[in-house]
Amino acid sequence: MDQKLSHINAEGNAEMVDVSEKVASTRMAVASGRVLFPTAVFKLLAAQDFLGKKGSIVQTAVIAGIQGVKKTSELIPLCHQLNLSKINIEIIPQNNAFDIQCTVKCNERTGVEMEALTGVTVAALTIYDMCKALSHNIVITEVKLEQKTGGKNDFQR
Repeated sequence: MDQKLSHINAEGNAEMVDVSEKVASTRMAVASGRVLFPTAVFKLLAAQDFLGKKGSIVQTAVIAGIQGVKKTSELIPLCHQLNLSKINIEIIPQNNAFDIQCTVKCNERTGVEMEALTGVTVAALTIYDMCKALSHNIVITEVKLEQKTGGKNDFQR
């Protein structure tokens, strides 16, 4: 196996990948995740049209997820700052859960997988924050990359 970690140099130290020689191309990534609720809590939220004391749970989580995407390079030490061209976050309440999907696009020299994963995670954490007064038995789960295009390798789950 000739694979190696891209963020570790020959001396074993962390370093940011040098992308200066790469050609910019359209990059896209889609990530997903899920926030699970106890049945009684989800029914209560649904009966309130998913509005909490802090406002719309879904819309607040969408905005937080977008902010998370934009701040990824500040949160993940070796991520590059990117000029993003599109962020879309969808949150669908169903089956005692919120299903979250984040799509991120850019025209850059490196991909946006970490941005998409961060968007899902921050949206999920925001949902948890807004609902924790009703129960701490809320589970954030199944955060994963679904798809990426652009760069050397495409990926589809």
